Amino acid sequence: MSGIALALSTVIGIPLGAALGLTRFVGRRLVIAVMYTGMGFPPVVVGLFVYLMLSRSGPLGSLGLDAIPELFTPAAMVVAQTIIAFPLVAGFTMAAVMGVDPNLRLQVLGLGATAWQATWAILAEARTGVIVSVVAGFGGIISEVGAVMLVGGNIEHSTRVLTTAIVLETRKGNFELAIALGIILLSLSFFANLAMLRLQGSSLNE
Repeated sequence: MSGIALALSTVIGIPLGAALGLTRFVGRRLVIAVMYTGMGFPPVVVGLFVYLMLSRSGPLGSLGLDAIPELFTPAAMVVAQTIIAFPLVAGFTMAAVMGVDPNLRLQVLGLGATAWQATWAILAEARTGVIVSVVAGFGGIISEVGAVMLVGGNIEHSTRVLTTAIVLETRKGNFELAIALGIILLSLSFFANLAMLRLQGSSLNE
């Protein structure tokens, strides 16, 4: 679920961050302010928002459409995690893009590149920062508890994940199992971040 949420937040966040970093338009400051707010938004509040939106009496749940995820399902948890991660991805991508020499875009366009090709060139130049944005998004969702517990319900063999299982076992007094699960979670996070770090190192060595 975290992998799917990270992929979705990357697909949404990187283009949004690049657009905010490269273009100027009416309302840009407002969009950035909302994005910065999202970066520091308490995850449990995100979970509450998704819960209210997807509940049967909520704006989306009342529509009864098959494409809208139901509460207490993995799909609802993916929605919550995506909302948590994509402001982080977008915000750090914007910062990375804005850190690139502005003359690069003019030079690439002057050589006959299209706007899309120029944008791609800038993203390639800022790829280290873009990778950091993905790592930040991953860290934001892999350690999340409140939102996934609210919208997922912590149902065994269905929506129970490592973080919610750790909370449950701690409340039950099974500290050995909770610690073991914590070690597994830390290991998964370590190896995932190590892979990201290798990608970042490769981009620095090019």
